[in-house]
Amino acid sequence: MRLRVEFTTEPFDLDEAPAHALVAREVVEAAELDAVDVGPFGNTAQGGADAVLAAVDALLRRTLEAGATRISLQVNVVEEDRA
Repeated sequence: MRLRVEFTTEPFDLDEAPAHALVAREVVEAAELDAVDVGPFGNTAQGGADAVLAAVDALLRRTLEAGATRISLQVNVVEEDRA
């Protein structure tokens, strides 16, 4: 099964990326995911279920430790291409 996670961490700071946002980026870029898109207002990552779920666990734990006061996320099952 493949999953896609979309997430944001708060509080926002438009002038400088807060520590929790930098940690979130580190987590998803270090995870064994197929696709990662990190942006100022939302982030997505995609991969196998085990890799995505492990990344979500690390994301929640590490961003809260780094000062996030709210983390919004959505996880979707991604249809696999059948050739």
